[in-house]
Amino acid sequence: MKIITCPHCGKLVGTLSLGRPTTKITVIEVCDALRLLHDIPTVAQKLGCSRALIYKILKQHDLASIDFSNERIEK
Repeated sequence: MKIITCPHCGKLVGTLSLGRPTTKITVIEVCDALRLLHDIPTVAQKLGCSRALIYKILKQHDLASIDFSNERIEK
């Protein structure tokens, strides 16, 4: 639990968490799902996350979804 100052009333308030919860989705899980499903929206639904997160994970590892649809992996 974190204690923060409320931006509206100025009182100290206890919070259980701040921001979005972290996901434990790895690039390996994304790659495996893309090889099987070949579709970003379907992969996002299967992994329980957004399409934007799938693209973000791929971008962090310099991969593109087209690499998986053509079975061409450069890394």
